[in-house]
Amino acid sequence: MRNWSRRDVLKSGLVLPAVARLPNAAFGYAAATTPASTRERLLLDFGWRFHFGHGTDAAKDLGYNSGRNGSFQKTGNFLPAGALSYDDTGWSDVDLPHDWVISLPFKNDASLSSKGFYPVGRSYPEYSVGWYRRVFDLTAEDMGKRISVEFDGVYREALVVFNGYYIGRHHGGYDPFRFDLTDFVKPGEPNVLLLRVDATESDGWFYEGAGIYRHTWLVKTAPVHVAQWGTFVRSTVEGGRANLEIRTEVENHAGASRVVRITSTVLDAAGKAVGKASIKPMAVPTDGTGTFEQQVSVSNPALWSLEERNMYRLVTEVEADGAATDRYETHFGIRTLRFDADQGFFLNGKSVKIKGTCNHQDHAGLGVALPDAAQRFRVRTLQEMGCNAWRSAHNPPTPELLDACDEMGMLFLDETRMMSSNPEGIAQFENLIRRDRNHPCVFMWNMGNEERESTTETGLHILSTMKRSAAKLDGSRPVTVAPPPLGLSLGQGGLNVSDVVGYNYADPQIDAYHNAHPKIPVMGTENVSAVATRGAYAIDASKGAVSSYDPYTTSGRASAEGWWRFVNTRPWMPGGFVWTGFDYRGEPSPYQWPNINSEYGFVDVCGFPKDTYYYYQAWWTDRPVLHMFPHWSWTGLEGKQIAVWLHTNMERVELFQDGVSLGAKDVPQDSHLQWIVTYKPGVLEARGFRKGQQMIARRETVGKAVKLAIRVDRTEISADGADLAFITAEVQDAAGLALPITDNEVTFNATGAGRVIGTGNGDPTSHEPDTQNVRRAFAGLCMGIVQTTRHAGAISIEISSPGLASASVTLTSSAVEMTPQVSPWKRAVPAGEGVTGLWRPVLQPGPSGIDPLQLAVSGDTLYIFTQSGTTLTGTLDGPPAAFGPAVTGAIHGTVEGDRVQFKVGTTTYDGSVIGDRMELRRSAPPRPLAATSRPAETGERPVIGPPPEGTDPSLGGFRGGAQPQLVLRRSQR
Repeated sequence: MRNWSRRDVLKSGLVLPAVARLPNAAFGYAAATTPASTRERLLLDFGWRFHFGHGTDAAKDLGYNSGRNGSFQKTGNFLPAGALSYDDTGWSDVDLPHDWVISLPFKNDASLSSKGFYPVGRSYPEYSVGWYRRVFDLTAEDMGKRISVEFDGVYREALVVFNGYYIGRHHGGYDPFRFDLTDFVKPGEPNVLLLRVDATESDGWFYEGAGIYRHTWLVKTAPVHVAQWGTFVRSTVEGGRANLEIRTEVENHAGASRVVRITSTVLDAAGKAVGKASIKPMAVPTDGTGTFEQQVSVSNPALWSLEERNMYRLVTEVEADGAATDRYETHFGIRTLRFDADQGFFLNGKSVKIKGTCNHQDHAGLGVALPDAAQRFRVRTLQEMGCNAWRSAHNPPTPELLDACDEMGMLFLDETRMMSSNPEGIAQFENLIRRDRNHPCVFMWNMGNEERESTTETGLHILSTMKRSAAKLDGSRPVTVAPPPLGLSLGQGGLNVSDVVGYNYADPQIDAYHNAHPKIPVMGTENVSAVATRGAYAIDASKGAVSSYDPYTTSGRASAEGWWRFVNTRPWMPGGFVWTGFDYRGEPSPYQWPNINSEYGFVDVCGFPKDTYYYYQAWWTDRPVLHMFPHWSWTGLEGKQIAVWLHTNMERVELFQDGVSLGAKDVPQDSHLQWIVTYKPGVLEARGFRKGQQMIARRETVGKAVKLAIRVDRTEISADGADLAFITAEVQDAAGLALPITDNEVTFNATGAGRVIGTGNGDPTSHEPDTQNVRRAFAGLCMGIVQTTRHAGAISIEISSPGLASASVTLTSSAVEMTPQVSPWKRAVPAGEGVTGLWRPVLQPGPSGIDPLQLAVSGDTLYIFTQSGTTLTGTLDGPPAAFGPAVTGAIHGTVEGDRVQFKVGTTTYDGSVIGDRMELRRSAPPRPLAATSRPAETGERPVIGPPPEGTDPSLGGFRGGAQPQLVLRRSQR
């Protein structure tokens, strides 16, 4: 079989039936009649299609960049999947955010340890590439607007194709990026956005997932508009007045210079204008950016703090040549920050001890694709323990996490992924600053984490450049670096660039550093790393279990109590960040397979508290705490001694065993209490006393499992298709006591206006699928996650387990104002008699795969038929053909019995219908011959000589007439 090229098809006369004309639109810049203020930021999360690609096999990767038909050879026909007519029947429906790795099976491969033993990376090309496809309409009114697509996060390398045009690539799995699509849009038509996401390479040493795992947005603006992240409000507070310095960047793509005026209005939480400024108009050149500086004064400002989360809104109005072109809103807060080398950290002039946690971004049942409600659930879980600061380890966070911290009152240490001043690294850091600088929760920039180079002369150059970027783009916050652990390099190389010197696991060393440099502020950037398994009280490596008793040390590592006592006795120490708040996938510690996640957190991957959680809650909050452990069901240990601990902030506690006092003890500051108790089944009761009030905690020997109990974090949620409810299932005995050791299999079912999207249990050795609705209990608990649909109504949730009484709860999913979004486009399928419907070619594989000729003349061509009696009408829709534009045309023909005849353009089709299969012969008139000036031949032709007149040898003897058989099948897409 001959291998046909695109050029062969063009020359052969095998032209497809019709060629679409270019729209009658002006080229170049938008006309001056573009509508005034056109800004729209539309959510592009719903209605995607997904298909696995392949990292090494082009045949399994949609043919990407394979052979002569490589994707980068011509503009506008990058891949068949980029065309509207492409058949994506074999693809899956997905909504964003989406993480495909969390659905993969686990693999016992030591090289996968840091990724949680999920098979992704260079050795697993079949799971390391994914394709995403989204079709949406743009209206005719969008002509002349600037159209761009913004991705909040894609892991890891994204290749973007739009309407068949290669747009660009982005490297890096955590920083946001955007592409301008304006030159490639089709207003008034469906448009196709295609992404190839390649997670073969890796950023971190922890679970990172893969896919479009954060929000995606379609942005429409007038040609003159505020740039992305183009506003910055910097505030200073003096007495009863806040002075705001407002910087605004405006882009001009109008095709000519424009005189631009900016008006900035500051609104308080109630929407009342509390300040306004306008500035003298300034000319902004075409394709240039103008920067405007303004000052606004706000009297008696409502400051943002951990307790009072007051926010303001900046409304920026843009006029170009006297016409309104943009309105842009920026949320910000007013507050003051100060680090003092002797007294620690001050927020709005008030001393605040930083009680922080480091956290990766994955969660049980979700992977890294966390809906916004999960961000708030995680912030709330840590706040209830007393945590007041979050470090994004080790990458830029999703914007919705910062929104949650602004709204809920949580300080944020904002960290870049790549410590580098190379173009990619500095772009990541500068984008982080530009995007996040208006969030009042962000109190410091972190330029890197445990980088050896940070302690060198080269590191000094790199970090100095990064710090200059922070000063240029912000200048209102300090910078720091989390240095290599154990304090071996404090004060060396680039670490001296830090405004606040960080330290990791080095309490004694930072003591010495402070004594030697008493005027330099310091802070713990990563501390503790104490491991524990929820519900485990003895080390058992075979089960991945680590004891929950805190191993008190003073080395600056491994002990919650040791670290906090160190911090809280030093006024100059502002606090720090515990490693970690939540357990996380990957970096299994301290064991390897079958462990799949770390055990550093004081809550597990579901958010269920471990015992150490209550140590922090006792000393980080003012609420009364009396937490006793371990459980009191130790079959086989009768007569043995057991250490009973209490984490409490009571003044004095008395312990009773079966009603008999075992003595009372005063509670030491920032510490715990311990009794050694001889085990026998029964009841332990602790009675705590504080300021004349009594608090009781009990531990009882439990019976056998009898029933399930259900708890939910919220009973009222939003019908937006994204909101979540976290469902806890607890295994109980007949008296309602939780069983501390049980592995009952629990099924989560949701009916009505919601669905179960994931489960978890906190067991570091659990290999159950996260995205199914069944999970075994671990230490008495497991969790299901329910997501709303976009229809209001009741959600009935039932949990069940063989042999146990089930439990249920009903949630209310209420209608809300939806985030403006781009509606998914879906092709209408004609309904009617006979052959009415969608039909697609069946490509016949040969010895070397699909014949390129078939791909060229059939490929993803779509035939849309409507039969009425014997009359056949419809349209043909196809991708760009050979060197021409997309192929379209009207269908006119007849159907008589099983015979079908029709014509599209100059091509005639004739054949038969057999059920859902159509076999057609296709013919087209020969292409006209080019004029020749060669004299007519006379006499006998020589045996060796030129070809006959009018013959083109490059055609291989084929020119017009009958064409290869075409077989069609019915299709639903």
